[in-house]
Amino acid sequence: MIDLYYWPTPNGHKITLFLEEAGLAYTIKPVDIGKGDQFQPQFLAFSPNNKMPAIIDHEPNDLGEPVSVFESGAILQYLAGKTGRFGGSNARQTLEVNQWLMWQVAGQGPMTGQYGHFTTYAPEKIDYAIDRYSREVQRLLGVLDARLAGRAFIAGDDYTIADMATYPWINPYTRAPLDLAPYPELRRWHASIAARPATGRAYALTAKVNPDAGKPLTEEQRRQLFGR
Repeated sequence: MIDLYYWPTPNGHKITLFLEEAGLAYTIKPVDIGKGDQFQPQFLAFSPNNKMPAIIDHEPNDLGEPVSVFESGAILQYLAGKTGRFGGSNARQTLEVNQWLMWQVAGQGPMTGQYGHFTTYAPEKIDYAIDRYSREVQRLLGVLDARLAGRAFIAGDDYTIADMATYPWINPYTRAPLDLAPYPELRRWHASIAARPATGRAYALTAKVNPDAGKPLTEEQRRQLFGR
């Protein structure tokens, strides 16, 4: 059994996408980041960067003590290794998967997050920041669109953790939508993942875990998310 410390954000969705696809047994442990759960000592004991998601695997493959993993990319790599699935079917494809996973966790995710912060959450409008991150996100979307030309998925014919990591960060801000019209390959890829039954199950958890998802942040939620 895996304990998933989770809140329905793009990084949280990465892990539920994998768990639902793989059919692994897991229990959600909500981490309400608007209430400051991520700063609790018991959470920091295994997720020292005060970020979710994190997991504790109570049945690791070596049959030893439970294994804890933090950082979404590391969790995906761990789960791929544990199951032998979605990490690449051979050494060369695994290299492709890991390159694009690093692209996502180091670039596409953080840059899209900054775009969302300055367009949606920042207390004042800063034109330079909005322009800077808008242009960088569009550049990254173009990189992905070019990569997907002639490929079903990011690493080739197989759906992998590179796709699971990237998918939730495509246009995640309803109040600041991105124009995806220039990226036909990306739109085709995104629609194919959205249609997967496991994707539907993963995203259905949003309303169950956080019924207030999508509502404007309260001042206390802002303080917990951006003021500590």
